[in-house]
Amino acid sequence: MMRPEQFVSALSALSFEDAFNPYANRCSVHDKPDAPQKRAKVLAEMLSAAVQTHVDSIWIGRDLGYRGGRRTGLALTDDIHMAAHAERWGVALERPTKGQPVAERTAAIIWTVLAHLDTSIFLWNVFPLHPHEPDDPFSNRSHKAHERAAGEDILAELVILLSPKRIVAIGNDAARSAHRIAPNKQNVQVRHPSYGGQNEFLSQMRKLYSKFY
Repeated sequence: MMRPEQFVSALSALSFEDAFNPYANRCSVHDKPDAPQKRAKVLAEMLSAAVQTHVDSIWIGRDLGYRGGRRTGLALTDDIHMAAHAERWGVALERPTKGQPVAERTAAIIWTVLAHLDTSIFLWNVFPLHPHEPDDPFSNRSHKAHERAAGEDILAELVILLSPKRIVAIGNDAARSAHRIAPNKQNVQVRHPSYGGQNEFLSQMRKLYSKFY
């Protein structure tokens, strides 16, 4: 089993065409000089904290987005919610980007739910990097099959490392990957909140975590 530092090192080594690795790459437009190191350090510290607790669930999205995880290095988390994410794991952080904080719609909906939940939830994505269109780094695209395969290898290691009670897959892509890499875990699929799915997502989460709402 990997230690948190080994996990982040393996993650930092991932490299794909038209994909930004926030733990190894620096954005010349928005990042501070040591942004990759900051993001890698925070993730390693969060993993170390999570290993010491009983993780209730891992929530899995699809990819990092250019307004969210590309900047923060944290799945389903934008600049606005970085501090809240760090606080959940008792980790100190400094925002790795410069300029005004940027909001992401999906992150806002995810954190609307998390604000109600006093339980250990780790956030991740099937493809843990930011895939973008060629020559357009500030865009989003779906990951490709070979990227998904590499992401699933990393996800499988994360499940071993954290041993969650269940996996909450946000959307179809996440659900398919969760069933492939952890068929013996309790896998719960919910609607992705984008593309008109916000109300259904919130309703499903209220039912799933009814004791907190």
